Amino acid sequence: MQALLLNTLLAMFTLKTVCLATIAISIVGIPAGAQVPGPHAIVYKTRKDYSKLVPVTLSADGKQIVSYPAPEDLKAGNRYLYPTRLHNGYLLDNKGIGPNTAFLNVSYERYARLKTAPSVAQLQRMILSRTPFKELCDCGPLNSYKAPTKELNAAIDKRELNRKCKRLK
Repeated sequence: MQALLLNTLLAMFTLKTVCLATIAISIVGIPAGAQVPGPHAIVYKTRKDYSKLVPVTLSADGKQIVSYPAPEDLKAGNRYLYPTRLHNGYLLDNKGIGPNTAFLNVSYERYARLKTAPSVAQLQRMILSRTPFKELCDCGPLNSYKAPTKELNAAIDKRELNRKCKRLK
């Protein structure tokens, strides 16, 4: 009897979730079968190894920090959101890198142990590099790849990254 009740509740919950998702999609106006927007595959190469350092976003003029992570934002479960290493020194972003990204002089581990984020004034003093990129490319929606690391490495190996991706820097 308990199993039947549990299965009935699960079926009702699943049906309700699917219906709500369908209603939400129709309200927003996303056609059936369309890909829902998500993060893009941002591939980059830096002047030095900043892969374990905290990224922040600067204003367009590069003078002020306009966005920075909370200490708890640097982890997913028990793992840090370091970039994925690709071939030939390229990295695949997992944290929100963009054209106006700078890196702080603090590691993910140290920053994640903080109770609260430092003030913007403190973060400004912690900036290690305001111009870290040799290359920065937007390779389209991440959800358009079946195996992002494998497919991006293939593009890098074939020297097709600049043809397949939009160069941001």
